[in-house]
Order: sequence, then structure tokens, then C-alpha cells
Amino acid sequence: MVATRGWPVDVQPLPPLLHNRPERIAAAVETAVRDLQPRYHAVAVAYADCGTYGALDEVCERLGVARLGGQHCYDVYLGVEQYAELMRAEPGTYVLTDFLAASFHRSVVVELGLDRYPELRQDYFGNYTRVVWLAQRPTAELTAAAEQAARLMGLPLQQVTVGDLGLEQELARLVGLL
Repeated sequence: MVATRGWPVDVQPLPPLLHNRPERIAAAVETAVRDLQPRYHAVAVAYADCGTYGALDEVCERLGVARLGGQHCYDVYLGVEQYAELMRAEPGTYVLTDFLAASFHRSVVVELGLDRYPELRQDYFGNYTRVVWLAQRPTAELTAAAEQAARLMGLPLQQVTVGDLGLEQELARLVGLL
């Protein structure tokens, strides 16, 4: 997306498994921003709150950087109101993104120990009623991965194709602030 839009932006990724330990996100972002600020005119954070309960906002405010809007990437991809409506309609919804669908085995199954203790599946997913895949770029491989994740959880899968527009708009807002 950055290359397609011709934005003069360098992307410095952080480990995606930080999402499994959101209490570590703010510190990791702070370290990365402090490392990048001397080398760049401006720095922005392509994270929503992601479960930091405001800790990321405190870091961003202290360091003078902006971040993606929303409480989580679901707000970014689907929109805050649309995501809230999705959850109001069925509160027991487990949400997948393309990344989570593709990495479900590593990010969820292995991290939760379900590969070693499959009997825990009901403990982890027993209160969910469906899986909704917010498909940014659906492919046959991602569809199969999302279906496999839903099967593992024992839940029906619903695909909602969201594309990249929400993310692109949020990134454009950040780039406009730089």
C-alpha cells in the first residue's frame, strides 16, 4: 500500500506475537520510536490500542507521535460503528483478520498450547458462537485457513470482505500528519 500510493514512508515492523501479550506493546513501541526518531523527520505508529488499555496512547503522547485510530485493528478494517454493530448482533463473535487466519496455528494453537492439549479447546472457545473473518484480500489459501480455524474452534464461519480501504484511510491520515 505504501509503495502503491508512493508515500515516502519506511515501515519498521514489530513482532506480531506482541498481540498475544498486549501489556508488552507500549514498551516495544516506545523502544522502536525512540530508536527511529533521531533518524527520521517524523514517526507514526501503525497500531491501534490493541489491548494496551491506554498505555500505548500515553507513550504516543509523551513521545509526540500519532497512532492508528480505534481500539483494535477490527475498528480500522471494518470501522468503529460497524464493528460495534457486529458485536452487538452476536457478542460471542471471534474475529479473524487475514493475518490471524494465515497464522492461526502459530499465533493461537501453539501459543495457547492446543497443539499439546487439544482438550482445552472448549475452555478457550466454548463461549464463542461464530467466527467472522474480516477479509482484506481473500484468496483460496486464506479462505481455507479461515475455514480450518473455525473448524478447530467448532464454530460457523462468516466472511465479511472489508478490503484495505479502512487501513489505507488511517495510514493516509498518519502520513498527512508527518
